[in-house]
Amino acid sequence: MTELTQEKCVACRADAPKVTDAEIAELRPRIPEWELAERDGIPRLERRFRFKNFAEALAFTVRVGELAEGEGHHPAILTEWGRVTVSWWTHKIRGLHRNDFIMAAKTDQLYAQK
Repeated sequence: MTELTQEKCVACRADAPKVTDAEIAELRPRIPEWELAERDGIPRLERRFRFKNFAEALAFTVRVGELAEGEGHHPAILTEWGRVTVSWWTHKIRGLHRNDFIMAAKTDQLYAQK
């Protein structure tokens, strides 16, 4: 796993800096399954995870929720039969922060442990 999984999220303020294009270029290879998406004019990291059934998808959703609570950084999660879509972005800055890349890496780690 990437060293991003060893980092803790830092509390974000409304004036926290968004990641730069250079930082995105450095961090993206560490979470290769994640896509850069834009929703409502806000850039996000998004990934769809696949499961055998709804129960497995729901269990993963709960684990991501517990991770988010522990880190104080919360995603959008869509749970459907056989899949979960997770979107990370920093609400206070309406964009991407290093925290989002950390949480994406930690989400990948949870998925690998399934």
